[in-house]
Amino acid sequence: MSIKKHFLIVLCLGWLFSNIISAQSTYQLGVLPSINLNYKLRNDWSANFKIESRQLLQRGTFNSDVDKSYQYVLTDYSWIVARKIGLNARLSGGYLFRFREGQATHRLIQQYTIIQRLPSLRLAHRIVTDQTFSDSDDTEYRLRYRLATEIPLNGQSADPKEFYIKISNEYLNSLQSAEYDLEIRVVPLLGYAVTDKQKVEFGLDYRVNSFLDKNARHSFWISLNWFFEM
Repeated sequence: MSIKKHFLIVLCLGWLFSNIISAQSTYQLGVLPSINLNYKLRNDWSANFKIESRQLLQRGTFNSDVDKSYQYVLTDYSWIVARKIGLNARLSGGYLFRFREGQATHRLIQQYTIIQRLPSLRLAHRIVTDQTFSDSDDTEYRLRYRLATEIPLNGQSADPKEFYIKISNEYLNSLQSAEYDLEIRVVPLLGYAVTDKQKVEFGLDYRVNSFLDKNARHSFWISLNWFFEM
């Protein structure tokens, strides 16, 4: 791609981001720790159990009032079962239970992942549909697409005692009570392979939604993930 095309893309992205920020935008800042337990099963089957919690540290409006009081937000418990259906593809299904403000939310998850191997890069494409149910809200239907890559800082792969970088970009479409919303997520993480079966990741989980109606909501989550393979 030419330098001129690169410049136009950067200019358009900068213009879009400035419009989102310049509106009456709200934000929240918090921590997002998670524990992931992965199980390898027979006949190309695998399973993942995940616990993730959100803790809010600060919220407010850009260039305006700020609330720095701590608030517990929610905890998610999810169980995903997957089967390898090709050399680089995997089909998954699962269930998520969310506990928030004394109320329970249930989510059904369907997922398809395919790995694209390039000469010097590996890309993971993930398409997810899910349906969220609760007693207090109408059913929410979502369609998600995520593109992610993992870049080792030493050699061709992240071996034990080595660092790596993981970057993902996700677009989440939501439909609830005939109202549509789009959320964009960008997640850069620094990972460390402790052993062959254990690794940790630290970084920022940035999300923006509701910008289609000029009232963007920004979320900045400090992400800390621990993975262990059984």
